[in-house]
Amino acid sequence: MAAFVDVAAADDIPPGTARQVQVGDRRIGVYNVSGELYAMDDLCSHDQAWLTEGDFDPQRRSIRCPRHTSTFDLTTGRPRTLPAIRPVATYEAKFEAGRILILIDT
Repeated sequence: MAAFVDVAAADDIPPGTARQVQVGDRRIGVYNVSGELYAMDDLCSHDQAWLTEGDFDPQRRSIRCPRHTSTFDLTTGRPRTLPAIRPVATYEAKFEAGRILILIDT
């Protein structure tokens, strides 16, 4: 069963920024692209690196891994460049009452 989980205040992740949040044992990257939220697993599928520590490109809706420079599509979690070949999980995210919520399977 899935439920929305409150992960941060809306002001904590303003447009053009990203932040790692923790939900249970999951670390999820939350990205704000001009007021539109994207959320995906924060651990690179190629090498053990936190994606939110990489280069976030809001215009391209992408994040570049800080370790081996694979670029991931925020909308799908799929890698756009090598060496990563496996996608990372994505989650629905939304603003509600000044908070950021992520839809998580419980």
